[in-house]
Amino acid sequence: MDKKIAQSIEHWKQRTGYPTLSVKAALIDMDGTLYDSMRNHTASWYRLMTEQGIDCTRDEFYLYEGMTGASTITRLWKRQWDKTPTPEEVKELYHQKTLYFNELPKVNPMPGAQNMVAGLMAHGITTVLVTGSGQPSVLDRLATDYPGAFADNHRVTARNVTHGKPHPEPYLKGMEMAAVEPWQAMAIENAPIGVESAVASGAFTVALTTGPIPTETLAAAGADLVLPSMQALDDILPILLPLISDKQ
Repeated sequence: MDKKIAQSIEHWKQRTGYPTLSVKAALIDMDGTLYDSMRNHTASWYRLMTEQGIDCTRDEFYLYEGMTGASTITRLWKRQWDKTPTPEEVKELYHQKTLYFNELPKVNPMPGAQNMVAGLMAHGITTVLVTGSGQPSVLDRLATDYPGAFADNHRVTARNVTHGKPHPEPYLKGMEMAAVEPWQAMAIENAPIGVESAVASGAFTVALTTGPIPTETLAAAGADLVLPSMQALDDILPILLPLISDKQ
């Protein structure tokens, strides 16, 4: 594992041009990363869009994870009808999607995620949420499930960005909140669009295969390190942190 981590650091150096990696902040996605929520999201998106007469599959919504709800709706409308929905239509549709999501069973923290976040904090790493979601039913649980980890001023959501993932703005805003530079930031993601956003920001990017998206797709999106689960990240954290949080 030490060799794999060393290779990931070298990959990051080569793609960014930074000579050192000294992580002081972890910028962490929410759905499919902190919470095992993507099954509910894909089900509610699929229900909404098929009711609108849009041709889609449930699994394709895993690929849109990280985008804002407005971006997801706009993408599918343009594909189906070659037109852009009005802001009022977007607001109404996203509200309906939220209602469908809330009808489904309560989601749980991703196995290993609570220990992983606690380990980061114990190591003195600042934790920042970086999500494309605006789902109150999940966001409102962060303080309970991850106490002390994601203060209100350390949350990037769909509500406070102009450009969602895959644009780098969400991760750059997360760095700004944590008062760090790209060479001091680690991103933790589980979807190609989120990985692209993190990579474009310059952060050291760890991707987790917590859904049906294959390892190869996450690597192709530019991830520096790909692991099979959040539990795997939690397991290697004692090895990883000393290697990436000290100057190389």
